[in-house]
Amino acid sequence: MMTNVHARWAVVLLAGLLISCGPQASTLPDFTALVEDNHDAVVNISTLQRVERGSGAGQRVPEFFRHFFEGMEDQFDTPPRDAESQGSGFIISREGYILTNYHVVRNADRILVRLQDRREVEAELVGQDEQSDLALLRIDAGDLPVVKIGSSRNLRVGEWVLAIGAPFGFESTVTAGIVSAVGRSLPNENYVPFIQTDVAINPGNSGGPLFNLKGEVVGINSQIVSRSGGFMGLSFAIPIDMAMDVVKQLRETGRVTRGWLGVLIQDVDRDLAESFGLDKPAGALVAQVMPESPAEEGGLKAGDVVLTFNGETINRSSQLPHVVGRVPPGSKAEAEVMRDGKRLTLTVPVGELPEDGRAPDGRKPTTPETDADPLGLSVEPLSDSDREALGLDHGVRITDVRPGPASRAGIRRGDILRTLNNMTVDDPEALKEIIGALPSNAWVPALVQRGESPRFLAMRVESD
Repeated sequence: MMTNVHARWAVVLLAGLLISCGPQASTLPDFTALVEDNHDAVVNISTLQRVERGSGAGQRVPEFFRHFFEGMEDQFDTPPRDAESQGSGFIISREGYILTNYHVVRNADRILVRLQDRREVEAELVGQDEQSDLALLRIDAGDLPVVKIGSSRNLRVGEWVLAIGAPFGFESTVTAGIVSAVGRSLPNENYVPFIQTDVAINPGNSGGPLFNLKGEVVGINSQIVSRSGGFMGLSFAIPIDMAMDVVKQLRETGRVTRGWLGVLIQDVDRDLAESFGLDKPAGALVAQVMPESPAEEGGLKAGDVVLTFNGETINRSSQLPHVVGRVPPGSKAEAEVMRDGKRLTLTVPVGELPEDGRAPDGRKPTTPETDADPLGLSVEPLSDSDREALGLDHGVRITDVRPGPASRAGIRRGDILRTLNNMTVDDPEALKEIIGALPSNAWVPALVQRGESPRFLAMRVESD
């Protein structure tokens, strides 16, 4: 009798396990229909470039962070030759427009597009934008399949996504994963808020589409973080909303414009937040306002912490270039800033991002030193030639740093101290007066110039 009872319970438990596992298993995505509907619109792109002796084309690929398309050719000094490379792209209109990465077609003398039906068509470069790493091509061919363009604005972390491309030349390769993060900033990529995923991406996937489960393109696979050159779990895609704005500008004008303020910014850490009267480390701290820039015209000042811009909250300094870049040049935007412990709103004009901007170079000290003992510093005034060369109208040069508040704050020999506790340091005597009026046991901001980069540091002067 006991055996029968146990047998019944075993059957009940097994049935319960099957029922509980059923719904969970059914939630896993089936990508087959998505791939069947879209893989024909994904193309393989081959480029041909004439490489002259010693040109070193394509040789600079950072060890840790790279456009994963590059760095595959030997770079020894060889006779002139034809260099070939491969990437991916996708058809966005029946008129033959194809979207891919700028670095896939950079400096190409010939671009060949291979369709899934085995047709090979030479492509015209309509336009390219290095800042966003995007390029728009066009082919003259009929009966073209196209992808469905979605939106990246509503992407959620944890959402399933799928990539189609040609890693290592293996066409129509499909890989899947999830969105790991959105709005990700990467080194030297100021104007692209990347989508981070764990989708397996390798050389040859560059320029290929990233799909959501609805079969809509939400991004363009562009970069990876890798120590080996191959996939290590971190891949990044350009948001499709940004890409389509670039496409629109390239089709209409052949070039891309972005908003620009003319400020150098930095993150706000906990100590700086306290010194500026913030309840948490957030916002973009303005370290320098460029002369005759839109920021200067709008009233922004060094020491302002930008909390919102054009209605968008700025939690990290890396977000500000993304937000400003999307504002049309020539328009105005409201900026909420923290200044001297108070919040105020400024109406700031937005200019057009220049192709190149250069900060002044530093010069070496040539004048006598003055001690600033409470901080552990020795300083000297800036000469007229120094001020002209640096583009500064105030500041003192740090000639020595001893153990004390300044060294703990990170100030170094050779830095130029421009402001302390939001007060302008005109010369060593002015610095002494400012130090004498510093509050005890409180964090105060110090603005220093280090080479080409101004930077705020938080300093705490403790009472004896």
